[in-house]
Amino acid sequence: MGHDTDQTQPLPRRSPDAATRRDQAVRAAVEQGLVGPATPVAGLLDVTGIRASAAALHAAFDAVTAPGTPVLHAFAVKATPLVPVLRLLREAGIGAEVASPGELALARAAGMPPARTVLDSPAKTPAELREALALGIAVNADNPEELARLDALVASAPTRSPLGVRVNPQTGAGSIGALSTATATSKFGVALRDEGARAWLVEAYLDRPWLTRLHTHSGSQGVPLERMAEGVRAVHELAEEINAAAGRRQVDTLDIGGGLPVNFGSDEETPTYAAYARLLAATVPGLFGGSYGLVTEFGRSLTAKHGTTLALVEYAKEAGGRPIAVTHAGVQVATRTVYAPASWPLRIAAYDAKGLPKNGPLVAQDVAGPACFAGDLLAENQELPLLAAGDHAAALDTGAYYFAQHYSYNSLARPGIYGHVTEPDGTVRFATVRAPQPVEEIVAEAGGALRDGLTEL
Repeated sequence: MGHDTDQTQPLPRRSPDAATRRDQAVRAAVEQGLVGPATPVAGLLDVTGIRASAAALHAAFDAVTAPGTPVLHAFAVKATPLVPVLRLLREAGIGAEVASPGELALARAAGMPPARTVLDSPAKTPAELREALALGIAVNADNPEELARLDALVASAPTRSPLGVRVNPQTGAGSIGALSTATATSKFGVALRDEGARAWLVEAYLDRPWLTRLHTHSGSQGVPLERMAEGVRAVHELAEEINAAAGRRQVDTLDIGGGLPVNFGSDEETPTYAAYARLLAATVPGLFGGSYGLVTEFGRSLTAKHGTTLALVEYAKEAGGRPIAVTHAGVQVATRTVYAPASWPLRIAAYDAKGLPKNGPLVAQDVAGPACFAGDLLAENQELPLLAAGDHAAALDTGAYYFAQHYSYNSLARPGIYGHVTEPDGTVRFATVRAPQPVEEIVAEAGGALRDGLTEL
């Protein structure tokens, strides 16, 4: 994982009161019945923390960017696809990066202006492209065939949409292969180092004066910052080459993607936006000088550290000498962790029946979910104060790609999600972000109103 190489500064740490806010929220959630026998699992979002991350992102890029440079920080909606979260980020000056009609609908429901929305996807349909162009949403074409579609659409109707092409700089994989977008054979973008690709890209831009952006996204969890910066340097060099060939500043905006990794091993927020911005300034000196507008697409790093999945311990048992806490949080809220635990380990915090941090000797134990397969584990052999029935297990750093992306194994219901703030007197106030899913809705989604549909054939 990338890191800040400036040894003259201490490692930046998470706000010292962030863990305290979490403890206060857990206790209040239990006291107020947000988690209990009737609703044994819930997601908690620290509103103060999300606002702080948005402010840190703005400050980091403001510190290295020439005054007056247009900069759009667009949140990757896939990370936390919840309308109230998008609305909160909108008020914090963050736009939206969407990759499906559903994500675009969420962004629009949150009030995201088209001018602050970017559409990316490797499989955009003609209808998606037409809608984006009609609204004036920025579009990054993924491949030559999509660019041909844009040719026809642009010729048929004028558009305000900024248009560009996604480039795969082919800078290599990180430690999680499934999330590495800049490999030699990645499905994303035009492969820049393939034979003839660079020349084709230059010619494609010269033939289309309306192509004014270049896009790359080489970062993700497990990718070193230095490798991310290499991808940005590659797209900046390509933009310079295109503009030189055009004899004008045709490419005026660089979309450098997101993908800042998150530290899931402790409460430290590393690497920071500031560290990445400084590295970019050093690696790509022309990036921040004002010649190009900038777009970023960070997702996980804005929300992950500010989410907690809180689950009631229904039973405590033992097998083969190992204690097992059976909870109501498993594969339905932590799909990646359950299926790829080596890549996505979670820290678990133990709380007692009243929602207070649990003390006592550390005991290696499993924290299991409710699904009917053996691998449904939030944590395996993790050392915690021994959990008992009625206690609570909290999966930390789950504000992105966890409780908002429900996996309906065993027809398990989507949990309620609640944002929280702590008042100066310690009072915790909650706002519902998404209500718990009723069983009736599960039945409806499973074709309950169409029960005779097959027997009538």
